[in-house]
Amino acid sequence: MQFSRGRNLKLNPRLTGDRKGEHYPFSLQFYQVPPTENISLSEFETFAIERLKILKSIENLGVSYVKGSVEYNTKLENELRKLKFPYRPPQNDISDDVYDERRKDHISHFILRLAYCQSEDLRRWFIQQEMDLFRFRFNQLPRQKVQEFLKYSGLEYLAISEDEKKQHHDDLLNSTYGLSSTKLEELDFYKVRFQDALDLVRPRKVFLLQGFAYIPHTDIVTLILNEFRTRLSKALALSARSLPVVQSDERLQPLLSHLSHSYVGQDFSSQRNTGKISLDQIDALSAKSFPLCMRQLHKSLREHHHLRHGGRMQYGLFLKGIGLTLEQALQFWRLEFTKGKVDSEKFDKGYAYSIRHNYGKEGKRTDYTPYSCMKIIVSNPPSQGDYHGCPFRHSDPELLKQKLQSFKVSSTGINQILDLVKGMHYQLACQKYFELTHNVDDCGFSLNHPNQYFIESQKLLTGGQEIKKEQTSGESSQSNPQSQITSSSSSALMNTQSEDMEDLEQFFNEY
Repeated sequence: MQFSRGRNLKLNPRLTGDRKGEHYPFSLQFYQVPPTENISLSEFETFAIERLKILKSIENLGVSYVKGSVEYNTKLENELRKLKFPYRPPQNDISDDVYDERRKDHISHFILRLAYCQSEDLRRWFIQQEMDLFRFRFNQLPRQKVQEFLKYSGLEYLAISEDEKKQHHDDLLNSTYGLSSTKLEELDFYKVRFQDALDLVRPRKVFLLQGFAYIPHTDIVTLILNEFRTRLSKALALSARSLPVVQSDERLQPLLSHLSHSYVGQDFSSQRNTGKISLDQIDALSAKSFPLCMRQLHKSLREHHHLRHGGRMQYGLFLKGIGLTLEQALQFWRLEFTKGKVDSEKFDKGYAYSIRHNYGKEGKRTDYTPYSCMKIIVSNPPSQGDYHGCPFRHSDPELLKQKLQSFKVSSTGINQILDLVKGMHYQLACQKYFELTHNVDDCGFSLNHPNQYFIESQKLLTGGQEIKKEQTSGESSQSNPQSQITSSSSSALMNTQSEDMEDLEQFFNEY
């Protein structure tokens, strides 16, 4: 894939390059052939972020609803429609818009494949979300299109004829749970080598004859998903081996390095909240409205009167995001550190600079933004003596259980959280923690950021009223999150060649 320096971002960009309709005859694919088109860096990043939004929505829906249920399918369909993602075949010939959607689907998958092949955890997460997306889209294929798709994908799953179905009528009926004679006539069956259908043969869910399994259409997706998983897993392993070559491109290296923990929600760098909290409010707010990661950092700071660099960065930027001014931050950290082994002179020499740096008053004057959940989960894991990171990701389950018990979380709630942690749904575990500590059945949002947690908590506890400002400060209206992402992306991409890594790190802190 080649990249141009085009910078114009549009809501629905028309991809450049040749238009070969035969490349995308179906609304889904196995992503066997990498794209070879020329695209701009702005398209590269925009497509990746849009697909990442879809995969994160799929993860949230998969935990909140039964996969394949009416409610799950309805909500997922709404998400895909909203993001203009192809999931259903058109009634007529492929239009230019449908072609562009399918092509964007193809390209965006391979971009995220590069970003998510870097570790076992990332690969596992990516495969699961892509499989759930594939399952939903496959079930949208019309009956007459399924056989065409299987043949196009090189799968030897042939639908049996009506004569063969009648010949084995009783056997098919007896081997398929909940099947009536009427449904049998309407249902397609596929003749598959039994070794390709062991997941269905083992529980005796299918009819076997002369080395072949007869698979109903409702179960054929199981085999296809196994094939999809196998192919994607091998492809990710190959991509991981090829990463050094790809990352040698200085335009792509920073993008790929950060896409795996990118944040695509609200921009919390705005100074809209500046000065809205006072130092004497922090203790009370930490108990009521801080996410567990920040509550843990605050508790450790109060107990030990010190935090290492990772903790100071994570907690300091969070406090900045909820409204602490630079003057308040300096006072807060100085008061706490001087209660321990750091005197005022040592604090001013060793710590004050980094606090002013976070507020854009030192160095390159970069106004750093609070860390998102994905950045906390994926980057800079804590070591012994550290208190930063995500408690749901980085804590031992037994220690996490004790911590939740100390915060008066019920036994049932703790088990629900630990189940989510076991499934590596760390953000959803934090979301469940929010619901349990705020006594609500459904928080009504998808949690992606610690500062989002704080804002939503305050909305709930104060009835939607904002924290009263302590001092008057100029407020700038907050722009639409999507427009912020677009403008931030454009600005950063324009400077990719000329700015150093500190500026690139700041750009991706926003995600």
